[in-house]
Amino acid sequence: MSAPTLDQFQQQVSELLLRHRSLLDVMSKYGQSSASVNRAVTKAVTDCGCIELNARKQQYSDELNLENAKVTLENHISGEVCEHCRDVLKAELGRNVFYMSALCNLLNIQLDEVVADEYDKCSTLGLFNLT
Repeated sequence: MSAPTLDQFQQQVSELLLRHRSLLDVMSKYGQSSASVNRAVTKAVTDCGCIELNARKQQYSDELNLENAKVTLENHISGEVCEHCRDVLKAELGRNVFYMSALCNLLNIQLDEVVADEYDKCSTLGLFNLT
């Protein structure tokens, strides 16, 4: 079975969203779902222990070229997310995308256009995109 398109997903969200149709409700549910994603990652570290964090200042030098910087800079994660935590994270991320889509619907924005515009921006700006 192939994955639905963003347009199909957005249409389904539009048909399913009944209880929280107010913009304020959707915004607060979107924020709540984002916090739930953060909580699921935190629980993978603190409760399950399948991943560990060892965060510290990144050792970055202006003299590093792009390839060396990619190897040198760390994500601070060790271990792999277990199957249970992965399932929880996927569910929370799914809920987050649901409310993002609902927000797009209320504001008459196409989710696929948001993704396409961001993709184009990343392609054009490359590394300078998030600075």
